[in-house]
This record gives sequence, C-alpha cells and structure tokens, in this order.
Amino acid sequence: MLARLARFSFRRKYLMIFAIWVPLVVVLSAVSGAVGTDYHTEFSQPDSESKKVGDAFKAIGNGDDGFPAQIVFTAAQGNQDPEVQAAMTALFEQVDAIRLDSKNNVLTADEVAALPADEQAALTDPVKVVSPYSEDGAQQTRPADAPTNTTGQDVSFAQLTVTRVDQATTQHIADAIQELGQDVRVPGLEVEYGGQVFQKFEFPASEILGILAAVVILMIAFGSVIAMGLPIGTATVGLGVATAVVGLASRGLSIPEFGPQMAAMIGLGVGIDYALFIVSRYREHLLMGEDPETATVAALDTSGRAVIFAGITVMISLLGLFIMGLPFVQGLAVAGATAVLVMMLASITLLPALLGVVGTRINTTTRGAAAVVGIWVLCGLAGVIVDKLGIFMLVGSLVVVLTMLYQYNVTVRFFGWVIRRRTASTGWPGSAWLRTPLPERTEKAREHRFWFRWSRFIQHRPWPAFVAGAGVLVALAIPLFGIRLGFSDEGNQPKDTTVRQAYDLIADSFGPGTNGPLYLVSTDPSATAESVAAVDADLAQLQGTSIAIATPGREVGPGTWSWVVYPTTAPQDAATSDLVHHLRDTVLPASGIDVWVGGWTAGGIDFSSYIAGRLPLLIGAVLILSFLLLMMVFRSVLVPVKAVVMNLLSVGAAYGFIVAVFQWGWGASLIGVDHPGPVEAWAPMMLFAIVFGLSMDYEVFLLSRMKEEFDRTGDNATAVADGLASTARVITAAAIIMVCVFSAFALGDDRSLKLFGLGMAIAVFVDATVVRMVLVPATMELLGARNWWIPKWLDRILPHINVEASHDEHHPGEA
Repeated sequence: MLARLARFSFRRKYLMIFAIWVPLVVVLSAVSGAVGTDYHTEFSQPDSESKKVGDAFKAIGNGDDGFPAQIVFTAAQGNQDPEVQAAMTALFEQVDAIRLDSKNNVLTADEVAALPADEQAALTDPVKVVSPYSEDGAQQTRPADAPTNTTGQDVSFAQLTVTRVDQATTQHIADAIQELGQDVRVPGLEVEYGGQVFQKFEFPASEILGILAAVVILMIAFGSVIAMGLPIGTATVGLGVATAVVGLASRGLSIPEFGPQMAAMIGLGVGIDYALFIVSRYREHLLMGEDPETATVAALDTSGRAVIFAGITVMISLLGLFIMGLPFVQGLAVAGATAVLVMMLASITLLPALLGVVGTRINTTTRGAAAVVGIWVLCGLAGVIVDKLGIFMLVGSLVVVLTMLYQYNVTVRFFGWVIRRRTASTGWPGSAWLRTPLPERTEKAREHRFWFRWSRFIQHRPWPAFVAGAGVLVALAIPLFGIRLGFSDEGNQPKDTTVRQAYDLIADSFGPGTNGPLYLVSTDPSATAESVAAVDADLAQLQGTSIAIATPGREVGPGTWSWVVYPTTAPQDAATSDLVHHLRDTVLPASGIDVWVGGWTAGGIDFSSYIAGRLPLLIGAVLILSFLLLMMVFRSVLVPVKAVVMNLLSVGAAYGFIVAVFQWGWGASLIGVDHPGPVEAWAPMMLFAIVFGLSMDYEVFLLSRMKEEFDRTGDNATAVADGLASTARVITAAAIIMVCVFSAFALGDDRSLKLFGLGMAIAVFVDATVVRMVLVPATMELLGARNWWIPKWLDRILPHINVEASHDEHHPGEA
C-alpha cells in the first residue's frame, strides 16, 4: 500500500501539494480563525471536595463558582484618601456593571444604559466584585504600618469572581476591566490586576528558535539546502494544519491554554524527525543508482513503515491518557495525538510529492543557496532576540531576493517592467562563484565510520559500559523520589507582568496565602448556628499559624453556609497542601457537620492527588503495550524487556532533572524561574506517555537494522556494529533537533512549558545517547544470539508486524 501511495504522490506531485495540502492549510486556518478557539483549563475531577464546593455555589447562583481574580491598588497618600477612594469605588462600580449579552459580547455600563429595558433584563452578570471599602471586604486592606505589610504603603484589593465562560470571552472581560482601569488617573495611585483571568497566553517565539536550530543541524547532517528544506517544509505545513485542527477541537474539548503550544512542541519534533528518516533513505537509494521515483517508493516502503509504526505508537501512548478520566488531560492527549497524526500523514503523502519536485537535485547545493540559508537563520535569530521577527524576516527576504538576482545575473528595469537575464560575458562579479555547487560528500565504508568504531569499542568492554551507563541514569533519577505534584502560582510569572506585580503586592502586605483563598462550604441539613460557631472557633484557633484570615461562617443561600480561609503560605507551598488535608481530616470533622474545602487552590491539590493515584494505571498500560508491540515487531522476548527497562530509566532521569531544577531550584534562575515550586501535576503523565512513544521511534529504527544484519549474517556482534553504524548519524541528528525544539520552549514565559519542554529535551537526549549509543550495544553484546530468542509457540500466535520491506535486501549504507 505504501508503495502505491508513494507512486501516486510522486506522479501527482502538484495535485498533492497545491490541490490538497496547501488548500488544507488555508481552509482550516480560515475556519479556525472565523469560528474562534476556546482554550480553557479545568482541573476539577469527579467526586472531589473542590467540585462539590463549586457545584454548591453554582446551585445557589451567587457567582462564587467562577475564576478568582483581584484588582490590587496602593497609593502613596494612603488608600483611604478621599480622591483615591472615590476613584477606586467608581472603578469597582463600573466593573460590577459589566454585562454579557446572549452572544457573549462584553458590554460596559454606558453600553448597557443605551439598550432598551427588555434587552437589559436579558443580560447576564459575569463579574462579582467585593470592594475593600465594603463591609464584606473590610479585611481586604492592609495599612502601611500593619505587621505583615513590608511594602511601606497601604495595599488593598477588590476580590473578583469571573463567571466560567469560554476563554475568548474571559479574555474580553479581562480586557474590559483593564480598559476601565486606565481611566483611573490619580497621582501616586498604582493599580495592578491579579489572577489567572488576567494572564496573557501568547504563542512564544520558541518554535522559531527550534526551527532555526533544525535548519543548522540538517545543513550539517545533509550538506544540502534542498535536503534540509524538505523536513522543515513538511513539518511547517503539518504544523499549520495541526494548529488549526487543535483550535477547532478546543470548541468541544477541554484543551488548556498551552495545549496548542504543547502540540506544536511535539509536532515539530516528530514531524522533522519522520521526514528526516525518509529523506535519508531516499538519498541512500539515489546513491545506489536508482531513479527518483524508485528511490521514493523504496524510502516510503522502508523508512515510511517505521514512521507509521512510530507515529501510531506515539498516538496510542498519548490516547492512553484517556485512562486518567479527566477532560483536561484528554484535551492535551487529543492535541498532541492530532499533531503526531498530521505530521505522520504529511511525511507519507506531502513529502513524496516534494521529492518528486526536487528529484536528483536533492544532493546539489550552490554557494549562493548556502548563503541564503545563512542569511535567513541570522535574520530569524536577530528577530527573536530583539522581538522584531516580522521586520527582520522582511529584511532577510529582501536580501535573499537580491542575492538570488545577483547569483543568476538578473537585471530588473522598473520603468517598463523589463526583466532579463544577463549573459555570461556581462555577468555580475562573483555571480559565477555563487552558482558553483558545493562539493558533494563522499561516504566512507561502513567499517571506517566513527559509529562503527564506537560500537566495537563498547562491545569490547560491555560490562564497564553497562555499569557506567546505568549508573548515570540511576544518579539522574535519584531526585525523583522527592517529587511533589501540584501547580505553580502567579508568583512564577515574569516580574514585569501585572499579574506578578499584583501577586507580589498581596504577598508582601497580606501574606502569600491571600493569593490562594480556600472556600469552605456546608450544605449539611443538620447545620445549626451552634455548629457553624464551632467551625468559626476551630478556624480561629489556627489563625496566626497556618491560617492568616478566616471569615465567620455566613448563610449564602438556603441551607448553604460558607467560609473564606486565607492560608499563611503561598498556593504552591507544601504547607498549604498540608493545611487543606488537616482541615479535611481533623479540624472540620470535629464540628459535627459536613464541611467541604474547595476553591482554585484546593482544586489543584485535589487534581494532583487524583493524578498520583491514577498514574500507576497509565504507566502499567503503556509498559504492557510497549512490550507487546516490540515483541511482535522483533520476534524476541529479551529485546522488549530491555527496551522497557531502559525507557523507564530514561523517563526516571528526566523526572529527576525536573525535580532538581523546578522543585529544588537547582539552576532555576538560569531559565527564568524565580521560585522553586511543585512539579506541574499533569507533566509526569504527559511526559511518560510521549517519551515512551518517541523512544519506540529510535528503538525501531536502530534495532530493525540490527535485526536485518543478524538475519543476513547470523553474527550478533557484526549485526550490532553494522546496525549502529548505519543509523547512528540519523538518530543523532534527529535527537539533536528534538532537543533543540523542546529546549527552545524554556525561553518562553510559561513555567509549565519550561518544565515540560526541558523534561522532554533531557529524556530525548538521554535516550539517544546513554541508552541507544551505550546501553543498547553493551546489552546486545552481553546477551549475544539470545537477543532474538522467542518460544516457538509464542512466535506462532503473535501477529507479524513488518517495519521493513523488501528493499532492505540491498543493505545500503546510511546517507
């Protein structure tokens, strides 16, 4: 089937490119832009106390089930200054007057007043405001001389609760609030906005840096501009399609704000890798003397099979996250799996068409073309550094066009629009040098290549290599045993953002726990004034220790009582988690009534506990699946066992790294993380699922060559050395690209993406170096022919999965 698909794509190349993939990108992007996206994060899970609290607030309709936010302000003349109080009170009234119409359009007080009375009655109130100047907000001000206030000024905040609506509407509400705040002009008054509602989720330029790194690496690996451009172009087109599809999917699934970024991270990595494998095999068959169409068919029928198998494995691993039973996690899984699927399809349809366009020119590169690539890379890098990417890429494009015109001796006459090519005799100085092809690389015999000699070096010392490699992985994994799952708070946002400044003002005046209040609710029918008073007394005993402020219980609805508790520690601190568990397990049960602890902070704690309990199920499912797939592919028992164990060590090393950096703070400031905090609760499960899938990619590509040589020669030692020599350069280039793509996300502002990107980068790096280049040849040598042993009865009942086709009988060297 792949052979027929390759021939169709090759022969109908322009149809495949301009009638299928280009329109697909344009149409899906236009539809996604017109329909809009709805990225939102939902950490609540069934049967948790935080969910019960949210449901109780929703049932009485008091608005407390929404997103918490704050308007924080401080004035040099004091917050009780009449001018300050009048200005801020007017702002709070305007914010409280914001309304939504039936289409979720945001209307200000003036716009509402212009509507007829019947239309005003149909509007909904999306924002609840508790002013620090009101009776309910009396504790929302800290004077400059308060013991907890280290700012030297009065600090006050209005507590907002924003209704849970789609992300776009939430952002419009936040923008409307900040626009109203811009009209507050009182000398000495500073106004900041806190809470997730006011966070700006912008797509960082990290992907651009990853692509630039991939360009450089592929140029070094291939020595050809066209060979470099094919994987980049294929992955870029696939990324456009995947991003649009994920955006559309967000309308029906709970995909978090960083979902498209994570999908781009995964998609770019696997997309470039898959195309790299196929392009390498294509060039390999061209060097054997085959014509472009035959070489394309051979590449798809060999490496294309491995790409499909690897892609399906990654998708199965990701979709296995549905085991977790959480819409938020399922949304991330769908986003990542969508990116992998699109990249896989692009590699086996779009890429063969592009190979048909370039033909034998894939190995030819002129000095001018190499210069053009250098210009693009430098302009892109400069644009990212100074945050003027569009301008620098425009300048780069102009320089590229001028270089190409100069290279091919083109004269352009603007008057009369005459364009003609200059003759060789009147060519521009140096143009002939620019058109000169770079010398093509000559391939060494396999036994003279570095990786062949490296494999022999390891094989002659298998035990020391095995002990050293395993020791490195175990040492890296040690911090894993101290992992703490949770969620970072706004204290980890960049210092120049209003969200971070609001967080710091509250933390420095009220205490950090005020940024993450806990909401206590009781709907117990047996609740009485006495039992409510007992809860008040129990909470009061903790004030000054683990609780900074605890409001008295009040009846917020028929039979519904509510308290607000502000911890003394930050939302992300372990002590806050301890307080939540202490309240639930010890303090509140003593009152004699059922009281639930909820709110955004408690919801994150519940989510983390839920993930910790379900993670073993995910790990078990992925391990079993990986073992069975490898056993079917390689007809072996020991090879899958080794793969599972070594993949576990790779993931453990990545976990240990993120714990050391993000939880313990080792070197965190180097990547822009100011405060140590918990490991994002969703990251270990996502990292585990993805890394196992990606590890299978390298596993199949490396071991299939080893198995091929073993079947041909029957000599395990030779098979290991030849297999590594044939694949190591491609695996190394692919791994470096992935590491660059993933590491580039550490340059963004979002801590979650930093953690996940660096975790992925470390996992891929360790897997491609310590595991593939040290532990695999060492263990293969130690086990010898036993590597390929399988009981006959098991061999008969297992289905056959062939990742290599008949073209492998040529046994070519790696390009």
